[in-house]
Amino acid sequence: MRRGLCRAAHRTLRTPSAAHVDHGRRTGRVRDVLCFNCNSAIGKLGDDPDINRRAADYLEGNAWKPILVAPGVYRLPS
Repeated sequence: MRRGLCRAAHRTLRTPSAAHVDHGRRTGRVRDVLCFNCNSAIGKLGDDPDINRRAADYLEGNAWKPILVAPGVYRLPS
């Protein structure tokens, strides 16, 4: 952990109060220090790495789309 740096965004935390201690919602274990925006976003996405990856894909223009294999039946892309 680098002092004064958000671990996720790699942005400088301008004040000590800008640092938020991130913890796993299920385990309660401290992971690192994040800025408010990163800590809030990760929490709102439910600490789910798959949802975070799909959100990143969406932002990069690679929207996640299920594949229709039969009427009303979809396969998730791998």
